[in-house]
Parts: sequence; structure tokens; C-alpha cells
Amino acid sequence: MGKNIHFNIHQTDGKARTGFLSMPRGDIRTPAFMPVGTAATVKAMMPESVVATGADILLGNTYHLMLRPTAERVAALGGLHKFMNWDKPILTDSGGYQVMSLTGLRKLTEEGVKFKSHIDGSSHMLTPERSMEIQRLLGSDIVMCFDECTPFPATEDVARASMEMSMRWAERSKDAFGDRPDHALFGIQQGSVFKDQRAESAEKLQALGFDGYAIGGLAVGEGQELMFDVLDYAPGQLPDDRPRYLMGVGKPDDIVGAVQRGVDMFDCVLPSRSGRNGQALTRMGAINLRNARHADDPRPLDPECHCPCCQNYSRAYLHHVVRAKEIIASMLVTWHNLHYYQELMQGLRDAIAAKKLDEFVRDFHMKREIGDMEPI
Repeated sequence: MGKNIHFNIHQTDGKARTGFLSMPRGDIRTPAFMPVGTAATVKAMMPESVVATGADILLGNTYHLMLRPTAERVAALGGLHKFMNWDKPILTDSGGYQVMSLTGLRKLTEEGVKFKSHIDGSSHMLTPERSMEIQRLLGSDIVMCFDECTPFPATEDVARASMEMSMRWAERSKDAFGDRPDHALFGIQQGSVFKDQRAESAEKLQALGFDGYAIGGLAVGEGQELMFDVLDYAPGQLPDDRPRYLMGVGKPDDIVGAVQRGVDMFDCVLPSRSGRNGQALTRMGAINLRNARHADDPRPLDPECHCPCCQNYSRAYLHHVVRAKEIIASMLVTWHNLHYYQELMQGLRDAIAAKKLDEFVRDFHMKREIGDMEPI
């Protein structure tokens, strides 16, 4: 790892681990959830509010920031941390997932991906080298290799060609990243749902040597059962002494199941996107605040929650501001959702440290089963 970056596992419970990823800008408690700050902002949240939820690290997006306001502009203004007023670590994804999803607007070659901006139609080329340059200009603490996110479903041949391309791009990414002792570079395992391909990908990444390893190509439509089938073996194919990051996951029960299987880091737009759409996520399940049943309900979203939303506002008020499309609705429900996610992660960390994870997981599922809430 970079000489100023350390990953220490303090306790294990089965396959689950808890510890710290220590970086110059701060310690990241693992298992960790990273709120998504796509365009240099966690939507509807002030940075201080995100810190108050318990977040140790944010995720930023290479694709969106390279288009607007541009990485060069962010660098000229002092880097992403100063630009968005966030002094803790930032992980940036490589842009690979976003450009792969631009159906009809991209052309994939060995060199990289040529695509047209969804904003103004301008042409751009994203390569492993350019992705590393953008993430360096942004000042990312954790940089992700440029990869191709394999679509699902994919045949074995399609998955293999995609995985092998990503491994060649991983080598180019590492070469372009260079020697940056205060910054980490994560490789990304691919191979779709094929165990032998995932093993081969993990072997190639370890031969190159990375500061951490992501499990890519999941949460792309395969469903929880198949995702868990892959996670039963994929984390174990990666080094024990490096953080393991499951990209784009997920729902609370996805996270709990993945932690049980040895994953350390997560990100997902769900808590903030749900917050903007009037859906609150609680330990008892999900609440759709648009529903008329909440119009006269004086209770908080969750009586056990200590976030400002639950401490100060009723379901009736939240129902009103959601239906009236008031901006405060997005602010309050997003704050609650992010607080709930960080509370869930702290609960998982505490349970692993006490070797009581099975008990925690049983309680987690029991509360959701008896809850009077709508499913996500």
C-alpha cells in the first residue's frame, strides 16, 4: 500500500471483518458506507450535515465531473476537497460504469471509450490514462482503475473478453497512476457470475498489486440471490490484508449480507435518491411518505432514530412537505436515510467487534419482517 496508507483489521466474526483504513485525510471505519456525491455534492445535503450522519468518506464521479465543471477547473480552484468543502477522504469511480451505460452514444476500443456527452453532445475519449489524470486533478484519495463494467446477462465468452480487457486496462491504470504515497489505487475484479473468471481476474490484479480491491460487475440486474452466490466466493479470492469494496451496493439487506461474506466498503445512491422521492428507509423497512395514511400521523419516522428529522418532525409534516414538493422534504428525508445507513454500519461494526454478528443479523431481519412499512 502507499506508505502513508494502512488497513488494519481489528476483529473478525466468520467472514466479516471490522477495522480501519487509515489515510492522511482521516480514518475510514470498516465496514464503511460511502454517500454518493456525484457532482461534488451529496444532493440535498450540506457537507457538515453529511459529517453529522457519521460518514468518514464520500464518493465522487469522474464521468460527471470531467464534463462539468471539468477536472482542470476543479484543480485550478484547489482540488475537489476545497471545491466542495469536504476535508475527509474522497473515493472517485473511474467513469467506466457511466460511459458503458451510454447506449448508442459510445464506441469501445482497446484504447478506451469514445463517447458523446449526455449534457451537450460533445465528443470525449476516456482511456485508463485519462481516467487516472482526471482523478489526479480532482485530488481523489482513493482512485479506481478504469474498467469495463460487464453487462448482465453475459455469455461466458462475452464476460471473458470484457474481463480480459479490464485487466489490460488495470495494468495501464497502474502505470499511469505512478507513485503517489498519500493516495490509494484500487483494482476492480470482473468476471460476471463465472467463478473461474473471477478467480483469474483476482489473480491478475494481485500480480499487479493494488492498495485495495473492488468487486465490480454486480448490482447490474442479476438479483440478490445470484449476487450473494457470487459473494460467497469472490471476496475470498481477494487478499485478506486489503480492503474489499462492493461497487454500487446497495439496499440495507444487500449490505448486511455482503458484510457477512467479507466485504468492507459500499456505496449507493439509494438513500439520497429515495430521500428526494419521499421514501424513508428505517430499521422497520421503507415508508412511502406520499401515502395518505401518514397525513394525520404524529409519530416520527423511527422512534429509535436520533437524526434531526426524527427528533423534530412528524410523519404528518413530512407527508405534507413531500406532497407539496417543498425543498425541505428532500433535505429532511435524505438526512434521515443517510443517518440510518451510518447507524446500520456502526451496528455491524459493533456486532463484529463483539462477535455477535449472527445475533445482529437475526434482529435486523426480524424488525423488518414485523414492520408495518412498505418494501423497498
